[in-house]
Amino acid sequence: MILAITHTTEYHYSEPLKHAIQTLCLTPRSSAHQTVQQWQVSGPGRLFASTDGFGNCMHTCTLARRAVRGRVHAHGVVSTHASPWTVDEEPDMPPPWLYLRPTPLACAHAPLHQWARSLLAPAQADAAAVLQLAAGVRDRVRYEPGQTSVHTTAPQAFDHGSGVCQDQAHVFVAACRSLGLPARYVSGYFHAPGAPALASHAWAEVCLDTQARRWLGMDITHACAIDERHVRLAVGPDYAACAPVRGMRSGGGEERMEVSVSISRADA
Repeated sequence: MILAITHTTEYHYSEPLKHAIQTLCLTPRSSAHQTVQQWQVSGPGRLFASTDGFGNCMHTCTLARRAVRGRVHAHGVVSTHASPWTVDEEPDMPPPWLYLRPTPLACAHAPLHQWARSLLAPAQADAAAVLQLAAGVRDRVRYEPGQTSVHTTAPQAFDHGSGVCQDQAHVFVAACRSLGLPARYVSGYFHAPGAPALASHAWAEVCLDTQARRWLGMDITHACAIDERHVRLAVGPDYAACAPVRGMRSGGGEERMEVSVSISRADA
């Protein structure tokens, strides 16, 4: 499947900015799952490209002029191959054991750990068992927008019993780590005609072969392995490490943000 993607974030401020710096994690990489045919990112200032510690393509933008609005725009074309497996072959990718460590957003408390153990025996972890765990998380943390925020932790979402794809991914990642399975958070896009709210999506990857550094992508919201509908954008220990746009500012007063993501088939 060939997908054309447009992702725009607009900022409006009640007062002029004095200074701002933004980090953009909006550039996908080619892998066994996908081939990036073309991609462009623009921001309110000059962009400086780099690779972060998790192997993601990053851009940094500094805005020194006074402004009351800003715009970040990413667009391109990606061909997906429906492979749920990726292998960390690049030398800039960290070892799988890094993703065993709990993080503030993806940590497991005792109830979550005990619940995970009831669904998955670490010694018997394979693709089928991991899929069963993903289905369990989806049923335990129902997809219900408006119940959580970007700061909600895995234990909070688990106890509350509802959230969005970010929360479901965090609970799954925390459960896997508590069982000794390296797992990481994935930000990306999902082609769902008629459901634009799902265009910006999140899922998880679990490493079932640490020697080969081979990861299986799991969409917890849909309780399935990732397929040709998914475009993998960035990975990290949790959302905070690979948020599409993050930064700091001085001035600006109150901020209002508008985000729009559209995905269409370019081969239809």
